[in-house]
Amino acid sequence: MSEAGPEEVSRLYRQLSEEAGAGGYHLNPEVEFTNDLVRALLVNEKRYGYRACPCRLASGNREEDLDIICPCDYRDPDLVEYGVCYCSLYVSGDIAAGRKKAASIPDRRPPGRKRSAKSPPRPKADYSLAYPVWRCKVCGYLCARDHPPEVCPVCKAQKDRFEKFM
Repeated sequence: MSEAGPEEVSRLYRQLSEEAGAGGYHLNPEVEFTNDLVRALLVNEKRYGYRACPCRLASGNREEDLDIICPCDYRDPDLVEYGVCYCSLYVSGDIAAGRKKAASIPDRRPPGRKRSAKSPPRPKADYSLAYPVWRCKVCGYLCARDHPPEVCPVCKAQKDRFEKFM
């Protein structure tokens, strides 16, 4: 398997940066470090067919790894609590602006998250809400999670413009 070339890394870096900015997110401002993560995402994409988080062990089974495909399911709670995601590809506005420093954080992926063919069947769906629903008071965007996003991905309103909806 060939390593990702500089043009490929640069292209994905730009794409991720544009997508992050459009969604109110920030890539780690340490460009060399971030390029290493981008390179690892490309390696995982070539290896598995999807961009598994470069800081976690992927199974190679997309269904088992859905929660760690970048951006992973843990990015937003990590950003709220620690200002940085587990692999440090995404950082808070304060870290991106240099007002705070990123630090190591624990992996919030539950142990035993991977499923195998021998795993017991999944329980029937419970339709009660696991997370509160937040509504952007500017545009009406809804999201279900522990805390509102730093910035609304639709209208770019700051998190203080969100209200608990449900």
